[in-house]
Amino acid sequence: MAITTRGFGGRRAPAEKPLPPGQFLTEDFPVLSAGPTPNVDEAHWQFSVHTESGEVRRWDWAALMAMPVEDVTTDIHCVTRWSRFDTQWRGVSVDAFFEDVESEAEFVMVHSYGGYTTNLPLEDLLDGKAWIAFEHGGEPLAPLHGGPVRLIVPHLYFWKSAKWVRGFVMQEHEEPGFWEQNGYHLYGDPWLEQRYA
Repeated sequence: MAITTRGFGGRRAPAEKPLPPGQFLTEDFPVLSAGPTPNVDEAHWQFSVHTESGEVRRWDWAALMAMPVEDVTTDIHCVTRWSRFDTQWRGVSVDAFFEDVESEAEFVMVHSYGGYTTNLPLEDLLDGKAWIAFEHGGEPLAPLHGGPVRLIVPHLYFWKSAKWVRGFVMQEHEEPGFWEQNGYHLYGDPWLEQRYA
């Protein structure tokens, strides 16, 4: 069952900043989830990268906090047609998690606490395109918005920015995640309006 909150009243974008096709602008932060919100505290949170060779790298909360932190201001676009401009996040670039990871795989399955998954090409996570975020708007990331930690991939529809993220599994071939198995597009570029398969 999907869970939603208010925030679907919108307006057109200012003329100086375009919106992807079919989107409306909101200043709220609507909540959409496919199930209940997992209860994951910082003391028990872990993140891992599993390679196709079986290698596993793990980080706990202390290790995450010791990594280089970045402040990111970016627009986000939800497949349900809302967009927010200039959202503010704090987190660690996904690049930092791959510094010592050896993999020839071209795809990643993102796994979340609660069982959610989404698929991404690895190139869409690297080169400053994605972050593991733990703050939004200067505050710790609320559980309803994916806290304590979520993935941020702002150039794709926001379902690719998995809430409650706990790991990446490297894959040699692309496989669909949760929403992709249920009719969403495999890639999800908002500028090409890749909403559904």
